Amino acid sequence: MTNRVDFRIGLALSALGFLLAGLGASVALLARDLDKRTDELAVLSSAFAIGLLIVAVAGPLLLRTLHIGTVLRAGSLVCAVGAASLALAHGFVLAVTGGLLIGIGGALLVLVAPLLLHGPTAAARLTRVNAVASATGIFAPLAIGGVDSLGATGRLALLAAVPPLLLLAALAGPGDGPSPHDSSQRAPGSHVFKGWVRVVLAVAVEFCFVVWAVARLAATGVPMAGAALLGSAFPIGMAVGRAIGPLHWRGWSPMIPAGLLATAGTLLVSLFDAPAAVTAGLVLAGLGVAPLYPLTIAALVAIPGINPARLAALGALASGTAILLAPSFLAALAGWLDLRTAFLIPLPLLALLWAISRDRKPVPVKEPA
Repeated sequence: MTNRVDFRIGLALSALGFLLAGLGASVALLARDLDKRTDELAVLSSAFAIGLLIVAVAGPLLLRTLHIGTVLRAGSLVCAVGAASLALAHGFVLAVTGGLLIGIGGALLVLVAPLLLHGPTAAARLTRVNAVASATGIFAPLAIGGVDSLGATGRLALLAAVPPLLLLAALAGPGDGPSPHDSSQRAPGSHVFKGWVRVVLAVAVEFCFVVWAVARLAATGVPMAGAALLGSAFPIGMAVGRAIGPLHWRGWSPMIPAGLLATAGTLLVSLFDAPAAVTAGLVLAGLGVAPLYPLTIAALVAIPGINPARLAALGALASGTAILLAPSFLAALAGWLDLRTAFLIPLPLLALLWAISRDRKPVPVKEPA
């Protein structure tokens, strides 16, 4: 049962990881295809975030009326339609609609993942399936850059995510896990709020790189197809970091080494204008950012005394809030200053995440026996 659930969640997050890793390159290519400035298309990531927010509000009701397996199937189908819409769009409206549908469908997948991968080994299992998702994400910029270099728009590469999503829809069903029930106890609100903020900060840092890494590389003078290919540096770092798992050293919180690596990578991306330095910074940042989301979402959903479905919905709300605000704020800074300087924004986010994580013990990450 555990292996079957892990496979299905891994399949879901792999397809979603491919789409998200291709989002930055898609923004850059869409700007070229529609003859718009890159910062004008921050609305594409905003559409994805709005989808997350819609599911965050509707999530608890969905999980009370529908089985988790049904929600998983619906999410895969909606995400598949969104991917096809963004890949094939010849206009702004259809592209943004595709981003919105990817957001809604992806949010449904994100909603059920921590509920199905519950228990004392949740952080380890979430890290493992996210490692697979990050590994598939490596191929998104490579595929987009490769297709684009052949003369067609590289966004067509997003169609590769459609078959696994349709397979997931065929496999998912009522047998996929129990529906969560309410608990009569309640955890302190401050614990829930801090847990929510930690997820916001972790996702905000990640999506600054996901959305704007390719544009940052292009700003160094690399041709767009080459920038899309080099954009795989960040998902490569993420995949390696999640394969390794959270780093533990001398009793330190795994947030500390993760934050240090992410900080070093951010400085390389922002302070240097050579493509090699920016690419190396993206790898290093990916290594550091990799464990942040699995650790923070597992900690949020594990808070005792509250229905896990509500906590998972709060996790989707946190992700949507982060994706709506952070890349858009970075785009606004880039329009006011420049993208190179704006890329320093992950530093205060990492500092705040570390500060509010100091008062809690790390989530257990032991493997199942």
